[in-house]
Amino acid sequence: MSAPAGPAPAGFRHELTFYTDAASLLAVTVPFVQEGLAAGEPVLVATPGPQLALIRAALGATGDAVGWADMTEAGRNPGQIIPCVLQAFADRHPERRVRIIGEPVWAGRTAEEYRACAQHEAAINWAFAGRAASILCPYDAGRLDPGVLAEARCTHPLLADGGGCRRIAGYAPAAVTERHNKPLPTPAEQVAVLRYDLATLPQVRRFVAEHGLAAGLAADRVADLQIAVTELATNSVVHAGGAGTLQAWRTDRHLVCEIHDDGWLADPLAGRLTPAHDGIGGRGLVIVHALCDLVLLHTTAAGTTVRLHMLREVP
Repeated sequence: MSAPAGPAPAGFRHELTFYTDAASLLAVTVPFVQEGLAAGEPVLVATPGPQLALIRAALGATGDAVGWADMTEAGRNPGQIIPCVLQAFADRHPERRVRIIGEPVWAGRTAEEYRACAQHEAAINWAFAGRAASILCPYDAGRLDPGVLAEARCTHPLLADGGGCRRIAGYAPAAVTERHNKPLPTPAEQVAVLRYDLATLPQVRRFVAEHGLAAGLAADRVADLQIAVTELATNSVVHAGGAGTLQAWRTDRHLVCEIHDDGWLADPLAGRLTPAHDGIGGRGLVIVHALCDLVLLHTTAAGTTVRLHMLREVP
């Protein structure tokens, strides 16, 4: 997967801050919000619930002018954070500079989720290129793995702390994108397989329904998964050699559906930006991210694998 290189352009600021307790979190986030409000900038805070509550309490009545989102819900799937949270907020204020606190990585994220988070953090730099926006990303240095903290320095050009803001020497988001674009692990569980083409495309919905209901998904979640898988399978038929392979299996937490075809998603922002309202195409993968609990992807010139996870309602 190719990726743009170079520093974040003028007009956009992507800042990293490390915290170890409530005091160090608030020491950077509260002034960041207050400065934005004083400048007349729309402000959004999107963090996990406990951090959200701390920042909101510290702001007091001024917090009424801020947008709030629990990232454990809004950003459960890291691939939906840019189009459904960050871009959506910025697009509501097209003529104004926006200011956002976004915490996509927290203690308790699985290794699979972190892979998608790292790709998301790298993609922000290109998704917001040229936009008038400041995004601050807090990382819990007391609870996150040292490797996660080190990689955060690669996806953010600026480090903010109580002493101000300075450039990070190791900024290299393209390297992070490449590092996490690796083959997905082979499932240990029993796998059901469906090979599809134009003639057999209708079987895809039935296949997903059968395995979704057997896995305990609610009817509306089965319908969401059918839409997501059908979007990908149709893309295989139309744009990726006319055929593909669909697999499904169950883990303790998820029903997983995986699509493999001969296509290549060379753009690292594929599925991470909502096209303009008058745009044609480009919405399929955005819809997939919006409907699923986790989306993992591996793409090369030899083919693309997209793995969709839906949380199971296991008694």
